Amino acid sequence: MLALGIETSCDETGVALYDTDDGLLAHALHSQVAMHAEYGGVVPELASRDHIRRTLPLLRQVLTQSGRALDEIDAIGYTQGPGLAGALLVGASIGAALGYALKVPVIGLHHLEGHLLSPLLEPNPPAFPFVALLVSGGHTQLMEVRGVGQYHLLGETLDDAAGEAFDKTAKLLGLGYPGGPALSRLAQEGRPGKFKLPRPMLHSGDLNFSFSGLKTAVLTLARNQPGDPQTLADIACAFQEAIVEVLVSKAIDAIKRSGFERLVVAGGVGANRLLREKLTAKAVKRGAEVFYPKLEFCTDNGAMIAFAAAQRLKQGAAAVDGFTVRPRWDLDELEPAA
Repeated sequence: MLALGIETSCDETGVALYDTDDGLLAHALHSQVAMHAEYGGVVPELASRDHIRRTLPLLRQVLTQSGRALDEIDAIGYTQGPGLAGALLVGASIGAALGYALKVPVIGLHHLEGHLLSPLLEPNPPAFPFVALLVSGGHTQLMEVRGVGQYHLLGETLDDAAGEAFDKTAKLLGLGYPGGPALSRLAQEGRPGKFKLPRPMLHSGDLNFSFSGLKTAVLTLARNQPGDPQTLADIACAFQEAIVEVLVSKAIDAIKRSGFERLVVAGGVGANRLLREKLTAKAVKRGAEVFYPKLEFCTDNGAMIAFAAAQRLKQGAAAVDGFTVRPRWDLDELEPAA
């Protein structure tokens, strides 16, 4: 089966072709970072308009790269949600139109399911079951995963997601957009242990998170310190240390509680170098394995959607009639297709 994946949930347009026999054939991505940087954040209307301009040229690009023809596509998957309604509608309408023209099934996918399954694109994919840590700009969740569509929520953030906390803290420190990567780079220049910030809910006894208070603590600290470059780097370092310690502690606790030996980390924050180092070290110490997607598949991309579409359709998932989007959609609402 040759599956086309279309991802347009926010500010990145992703298109990919995945073959169930030959694996990932080609993928292409256009990021809108430069456009939104002028406004200090994502402008939904501009994001939607740019998806309209980019999706079909990217489709032609992946067809050329893969050496496949449009009429060879057997199925189409698009991101149905969660995300920006206007942006989602672009991918949904293009996917539905192509499916109608080609007379192939079209399926709407959950954005976070794509992230969760993205490590399965690697040469050494994790076997089910496993614990998944989903960390991105909009979500921080721990999931128990027993198979495609078999997801059970173990814990989630009660306020800001980890990536959101990175972006807001970067703004407090006067860093540019996108703030998360800028803060991570600045943190590498900081002196570990120079400042100590709180670890919210570290000892809460559950697997939930909270990061809004950490952002407030950074604001208080920054107001009482000189604004020289080294001090800002030290504050960024302290913030990153706090976030990473909480994420690592909760993820390891989830492994203990589940009894599983495998942990999957996915989402944009999953690319953070310090998180990968600390989490891998802690997991190995207790005899568990950690699986990460390639850095290019941590952020939004079409490859994860094409792969998820292929897996869902192999299970017998029903094609959509028309098209709909779901800007708000909890991952644990999903069920196995068959």
